[in-house]
Amino acid sequence: MKTCISSLRLAALPFALASAFAAPNALAQTQSTKELKEVVVTASRIDTRTDDLVSDVVVLDRVAIEASSGRTLTEVLARNAGIQVFSNGGLGKNSGVYTRGTETRHTMLLIDGVRFGSATTGAPSWDNIPLDMIERIEVLKGPASALYGSEAVGGVVQVFMRKGVKGLSPNASLSLGSNSFAQASAGLNGGDGTLNYAVGVQKTKDKGFSTTNSKVAFGNYNADRDGFQQDAVNASVAYQINPNWRIDAGLLYADGVSHYDDGPTGDTRTAVRTQTLRAGVEGKVLSNWKMQLRISQALDQADDIESVFFPSKFNTKQNQISWQNDIDTPMGVALVGVERLTQKVDSSTVYDVTQRTVSSYFAGLNGASGSHSWQANLRRDSNSQFGDNNTWFAGYGYKINPAWRVNASYGTSFVAPSFNQLYYPGFGNTALQPEKGRNLDLGVTYSENGQTIKLVHFDNKIQGFITGSTKAESIPRARIKGWTLGYQGAFGPFNLHANIDALDPRNELTGKLLQRRTRNQFTLGADYTTGAWTFGGSLLNVGSRFDDTKNAVPLDSYTTMDVFVNYAISKDLSLQTKVNNLANKSYETSYGFNQPGRSVFVTLRYAMK
Repeated sequence: MKTCISSLRLAALPFALASAFAAPNALAQTQSTKELKEVVVTASRIDTRTDDLVSDVVVLDRVAIEASSGRTLTEVLARNAGIQVFSNGGLGKNSGVYTRGTETRHTMLLIDGVRFGSATTGAPSWDNIPLDMIERIEVLKGPASALYGSEAVGGVVQVFMRKGVKGLSPNASLSLGSNSFAQASAGLNGGDGTLNYAVGVQKTKDKGFSTTNSKVAFGNYNADRDGFQQDAVNASVAYQINPNWRIDAGLLYADGVSHYDDGPTGDTRTAVRTQTLRAGVEGKVLSNWKMQLRISQALDQADDIESVFFPSKFNTKQNQISWQNDIDTPMGVALVGVERLTQKVDSSTVYDVTQRTVSSYFAGLNGASGSHSWQANLRRDSNSQFGDNNTWFAGYGYKINPAWRVNASYGTSFVAPSFNQLYYPGFGNTALQPEKGRNLDLGVTYSENGQTIKLVHFDNKIQGFITGSTKAESIPRARIKGWTLGYQGAFGPFNLHANIDALDPRNELTGKLLQRRTRNQFTLGADYTTGAWTFGGSLLNVGSRFDDTKNAVPLDSYTTMDVFVNYAISKDLSLQTKVNNLANKSYETSYGFNQPGRSVFVTLRYAMK
């Protein structure tokens, strides 16, 4: 389905749809307050009810993850409002997330609070996160540098791995599918309320398909299969010392091997490793004063095992310590803390600098009273390479009545150049300075009788925007503005959700669209439950884009449809069948790289309830 709606019509479309959806529906059920009163932490660094937030947040729980057609974290995120993705091929290959049209290096990835990513590319490494070990995903859209520092320009994605629960809760799954895909996982969550623990293992093998086609650059096309295999472990433990104090620790370890086309007759095999380690203590110093101290380490490694040309390695280690204090006041919860981040690069490529440190100081206030809610944050980051950078955020929300709520926020952001942008031979530019942005958000939400409609307008202006495919360079300004309209509703056993994105992401110097961003995206999903059976599906329509900064290499629009059937054999055991890309659509999210055709997956899943 070709996208041919003009920008003018798209700008008006959210208002028309909002009016249509807001009409009373005779089929609507009694309003569920579960979603409205859900508690999230990513948007403010403290537990906050979603109906008190001044920011745009999406929450995906384990049920939503299992119902999704995605096999990777980026594929799961792709069907959510304000998110666009790209992938250089199949499972385990390089991928990226564009949150509200910003760069993939503008979205921070946290794993149980641990900052994870590559200091060389400046972007998170999304492709090696084991999806079956994730319990929950929180997606914060909008600037968050005042909360988390550099990189959080477009937003933050935080994944929470499976944790211990009171009692005993084993789980296991086995999946088989197209391209000789096989995945097995098993885990055990348990505890007595004082000592809780969780451990899980996962093994994945996928023969894959040819990730490239004849259009790929540098003659790298090779028609062979480009497979992926991975072994992963997740473990955590938490001990309640007394009613006021708690200690916890955890790790995630994922070791993968991925094949990449590297010329017409050969492949490069790269070992990829994702590892996070964390430990912390938290508790009440006084009745109104909660303190937490966290230490963590994240490793992102990519080492060539075999290469057609010259083997390479790009390894990043990030060590972080954080001390945060939450103090109850008459105006809300005051947030005060300090952080220390050290980034180290170990690479076969020679960089002029291989280490930097960032010392950070942050403060904030989050509160709600009656129909009003507010949030304010300040942060100062002292970077050993770029000196001091200050960011701030202010937001306000107001409940007009039980059904209608409005919110507005304004925030600043910055991004320090990555080691590749500064020092990579032939590409780096040591004259680069941090990007600085200013973002305005306006939102209105209608929620009543099981129906929720959300309309958001955003306008993000970034100075010193770093771009370039052959040489890193800084352009004066980039501006990314647009609208997102989302709907979610329940009609008895029938659930429906839809999102429309209208985006204008431009280099203001040239007027060209930013690379790989579409101006129009539409998602639709539905499921129906009857007895032990659940039937569902989703549709994704992505408009045309350009693969380059000069807008000379077009990427065609595409539409894919995925469907699933789930049968509950018992309360603990279920069988699920998924068919992804039902129409076997051929499309690209990155020029010269293939995406999966029609694929079938069958999963037997056990989870004690």
